[in-house]
Amino acid sequence: MCVPHTMEAGKHSASQGQSSHGGVPLEPFIHQVGGHTSMMRYDDHTVCKPLISREQRFYESLPPEMKEFTPEYKGVVLVCFEGDSDGYINLVAYPYEESEGLDHEELSERDQPRRKHSRRSLHRSSSEHKEDRPAHDSESNDNLQELKSPRLDLHSDVPFQMLDSNSGLSSEKISHNPWSLRCHKQQLSRMRSESKDRKLYKFLLLENVVHHFVYPCILDLKMGTRQHGDDASEEKAARQMKKCEQSTSATLGVRVCGMQVYQMDTGHYLCRNKYYGRGLSIEGFRHALFQFMHNGTQLRKDLFEPILGKLCSLKAVLERQASYRFYSSSLLIIYEGKDPESVDGWQKPSELPSEKEKQATVLGSVENPPALEPHTRPQCGRVDVRMIDFAHSTFKGFRDDQTVHDGPDRGYVLGLESLINILQEIRNENQ
Repeated sequence: MCVPHTMEAGKHSASQGQSSHGGVPLEPFIHQVGGHTSMMRYDDHTVCKPLISREQRFYESLPPEMKEFTPEYKGVVLVCFEGDSDGYINLVAYPYEESEGLDHEELSERDQPRRKHSRRSLHRSSSEHKEDRPAHDSESNDNLQELKSPRLDLHSDVPFQMLDSNSGLSSEKISHNPWSLRCHKQQLSRMRSESKDRKLYKFLLLENVVHHFVYPCILDLKMGTRQHGDDASEEKAARQMKKCEQSTSATLGVRVCGMQVYQMDTGHYLCRNKYYGRGLSIEGFRHALFQFMHNGTQLRKDLFEPILGKLCSLKAVLERQASYRFYSSSLLIIYEGKDPESVDGWQKPSELPSEKEKQATVLGSVENPPALEPHTRPQCGRVDVRMIDFAHSTFKGFRDDQTVHDGPDRGYVLGLESLINILQEIRNENQ
C-alpha cells in the first residue's frame, strides 16, 4: 500500500517534470547549511533525506505540542539511480509500496538506507560505472554535471559566497550553498559505491521549512551539552565528548553548525560551516549570532522579539517533555532576508495570483489571497524555529530503549537559555 502523504507530495512535482518511468528526479537542496547527509529537493514544499529507522519512528510519535517546532513528516519514498538518454545519472524517487515485499531491516547511523530492487525495472546508464571521483569541496558548477541531468535546474537567483578560514570572501560566486554540494557529492559517492547490487534507498519526505521565504537566512545550531546517543560505541562517544569540550557545546549547550545570511549591500549570501562553528569561543559565538542578525547594512532589530518569542515557547514545550533526549539534534532559526521595507518581488512568482484569480470576486472560487497593492507593506519579521535531526533521540518507552532518562533534556534547555540570553544582550546593546 502506498503511503498517502507520499502520493500527496508527488502532486507538487508536475512542474519539475517526471522521469520516463513516472518517478520524481531529485535535486540537491541548495539551502542546506549543515549536517552530514545530503538533503534533496523533492518539490517546492518537500525535501527528502536518507531514512534512519529511529528518526522515522520518532517523527511518527512526536507529541502534538512539538509539531509546531518540527518539520511535517510526509512519508517515505524509494530512491534509485537512473541514467538518461544523455548519459547522465539522476537520483529518482518513487512511491514506497509495502506490497512490493521489500524486507524491513534495522539500520545503524552509518548504514545508508537500502532496498533490494522491486519488481519495477530499473534502467541504469553504463556511465554509472565510470570512475568515481572523490568527494571534495569544489564550488564549481561544472562539477555538478556528473551529479545531475542537464534537465534539472540547480540554480538560485541569489549567489552564495563562502567565508574562508581567514574570514575573507572567496573570489567566486556560486548558485548554491557550498555545504549542500559537499554533502551531496559525498552522499552520491556512498550510494554509487553500493549501486552494483541495484539497491533502492529509502528516503524520508519532510516539509521544506524555508519554502515560504524568498531569501532564507538560516542558522543551524547543534543543541545540547551531549551529542552521542545511548547506543554509541565508546570510541564514538569519546569523539563526540571531545568535540563538545573543545567547542561552546560544553559551556553554552549550543554551537554553530552552519549559517547563511543574505547581505543587502552586496546581494549575495555569506555562508559559514560546522568547522567554523567548532572553533568559536563564547565571545566568538556571540559575534556569530550578531552576524546572523545583520544583513550587511543594518542589524535586523525587527527580528529579535519574534525570534525570542519562539525560542521561549520552545523552551516551555521541552521543559514539559519528561524523559526526552535530543542527542545530536539541531535547531534551525530562519528569517526572511528580503528588505522589510521593500514590496517589489516580495512574493515568489509561483505564489502570485493569476489574472483570472485577480478578476474573480471574493464570493467566487478564489482560494488565494489578492496580490499586494503597490502601497501595502508586506509582513515584516517573518521568522521560524524548527528542531531537526532525530536519529539519536529517545524517550521512555521508545522502541524498547533500555536507558531511561529522568526529567527534561537539560543540555538542550541550557542551549536555548544561552541563545535567549545572548540575543537579549545584543538587542539591549543596540536599542
